[in-house]
Amino acid sequence: MHQPKASPTLVPQYDVTVFIVLDDYGKNGKVYRETDEARADLHTVVTDIIEGQYDNPNRVVAFNTAEGWARDVTEDIAREIQERSQRAGEPLDGAARTFVEREIG
Repeated sequence: MHQPKASPTLVPQYDVTVFIVLDDYGKNGKVYRETDEARADLHTVVTDIIEGQYDNPNRVVAFNTAEGWARDVTEDIAREIQERSQRAGEPLDGAARTFVEREIG
């Protein structure tokens, strides 16, 4: 017996954790940088900080609206950057180094 294909859901799937970075532009102020939805995940944010995509990352906030929470994950991100750098055997430089040193020493 042939079973009909399931219809795709019309309800968008928003149960994802989003990461946004507060970047410090000095005298021009601090801003939460706009981020493409596909690039607001943990891996991409860590990679972007390491690669110098932020001038002076100051804080990282994670949130999940489906689960109803938000929290400061700055120290967690700094530790992830440090661990990734150590695993790769590559030293950090620039804003990534400053960020990690400020957050975890």
